[in-house]
Amino acid sequence: MKIFLTGASGFIGKNFISYFDNKFSVDTYKRGSNFEINHEVVVHLAGKAHDLKNTSMDSEYYEVNTNLTKKIYKEFLGSKAKVFILLSSVKAVADSVDGILTEDLTPSPETHYGKSKLLAEQYILSQHLSDSKRFFILRPCMVHGPHNRGNLNLLYKLISKNIPWILGSYENKRSYCSIENLLFIIYEIIHNDNIKSGIYNVADDIPISTNELISIIAKSQNKKAKIFKISKNIIKCIAKIGDIFKLPLNTVSLNKLTNSYVVSNHKILNHIGKPLPISSKNGLIKTFDYFNSNE
Repeated sequence: MKIFLTGASGFIGKNFISYFDNKFSVDTYKRGSNFEINHEVVVHLAGKAHDLKNTSMDSEYYEVNTNLTKKIYKEFLGSKAKVFILLSSVKAVADSVDGILTEDLTPSPETHYGKSKLLAEQYILSQHLSDSKRFFILRPCMVHGPHNRGNLNLLYKLISKNIPWILGSYENKRSYCSIENLLFIIYEIIHNDNIKSGIYNVADDIPISTNELISIIAKSQNKKAKIFKISKNIIKCIAKIGDIFKLPLNTVSLNKLTNSYVVSNHKILNHIGKPLPISSKNGLIKTFDYFNSNE
């Protein structure tokens, strides 16, 4: 089977090529180059991710996440390819969640990242699809694994420096997604013709609290977790001071670090009919073991 892949140089793309190396023939797309789809499957991973430093122009998100997706999908519709898989994001739906995020929730993204992803989804949904083709819009939560660069790396470095976690009084639950589970789902979609076109959330089975995450990171470094349960009122005062003096801990960052974001994966698992290959905790352990071996 031949796969046309975009985003091969990214974190998920590198893992995709490694995972499918002996399973499929994968041809990669380089942005800006001419291309022709003569493949059975199109996997569109390329995208403009969150800019943690906030230096990106807003237009970059729409150029890559929206317009490039339109270009690739148009080619798919005119080709003989049977399956199109778009890697979207839960942030195309909501930046914060009350309860559990399911596919039924009406999207209302707040960031340009989320809005650009949603526009790409809406374009795909608006196009006529022949009965011989299938499309899949996958909305993963935070994906982690080898080559990962993001918020998990920041927490890992925090623990590496023996800096205590002072937000232990906050109890939350957040969903994560092991790269192994994401790639397993993509593999099943490609091979199972009975899985219907549509939008699917992708997440590990069990959400993890930030306190538990800190403990997992510390254990991976053979350290004892330093979790301090300081009064929430004191933390809120520190955050307000951070707003004034532009410190790392401010009201915005406090909310991001302590709020809950639970994602349901029931829909995709019901369609696949198989359990995920790795548990939430073991997936995180594998990620941090990779960080340890590549310091």
